[in-house]
Amino acid sequence: MRKAPAIFFAILAILGTSSLPAAEQTLVERAIHVCNACHGEGGVSASPAYPKLAGQPALYTQEQLKKFRSQGRSDSSPQGYMWGISALLDDATITGLAEYYAEQKAVPGKAGSPKLMAQGKQIFEEGVPAKGIPACTQCHGRNGEGASVFPRIAGQHAEYLVRQLNEFNTKLRPHGTVMKDNVVKKMTADEMKAVAAYLQAK
Repeated sequence: MRKAPAIFFAILAILGTSSLPAAEQTLVERAIHVCNACHGEGGVSASPAYPKLAGQPALYTQEQLKKFRSQGRSDSSPQGYMWGISALLDDATITGLAEYYAEQKAVPGKAGSPKLMAQGKQIFEEGVPAKGIPACTQCHGRNGEGASVFPRIAGQHAEYLVRQLNEFNTKLRPHGTVMKDNVVKKMTADEMKAVAAYLQAK
């Protein structure tokens, strides 16, 4: 049997109410403290293993946490443990977390190859008409800021974006009909890398 990760027990200790030294501390504040361990202070993660949450539309974050909680979405990273983490969150805490991260300032990442980024910019703004791939702006906004249930992709780790694009072709991301049918099935690996490189620095 796989040994439970140490972070899982840390979450139990922080979210549990029996041994809290500071009664005035809210569940949301405690949950944020736990999230910081992977997603970084203010939702700006340093590692591409974990997505940046800063500036994400609240509705999108709520929806994804609930999907993790119902095990409707998984994660290819063994470091994520999102099923176990989200199982400890009630709806009110999820809403509070989502609102907190929506208010945090998003931070762009490093720029990559100018040639690659130029290709990515074209895909982001125009899609690939010859293959029927729509522009990313149609759902994710003119600046990749996201809206409603569509995530902010501007400033996100390029490696994470590529991984998620690939996972839409698997059972790990069972939702997202537009992404599955109209985008990822038609994109090449190079096209994914290009648009991800452009978005990381945006």
